[in-house]
Amino acid sequence: MQDLLTAAALVLVIEGVLWSLFPHAMRRAAQRAAELDPGQLRAGGLLFAALGVLGIWFIRG
Repeated sequence: MQDLLTAAALVLVIEGVLWSLFPHAMRRAAQRAAELDPGQLRAGGLLFAALGVLGIWFIRG
């Protein structure tokens, strides 16, 4: 559980840094994401989740 909370906190840190350093680019990216079809967003989210699981598997394995 500690690892999960640490990972969630790290996501917040990375998101915060990106929004702080690149506010205009992040706003454009959010606008583009809002215009995508829900199926495309779902497929992209699933792809990134799978890549994350594979990355954890290789790192921890």
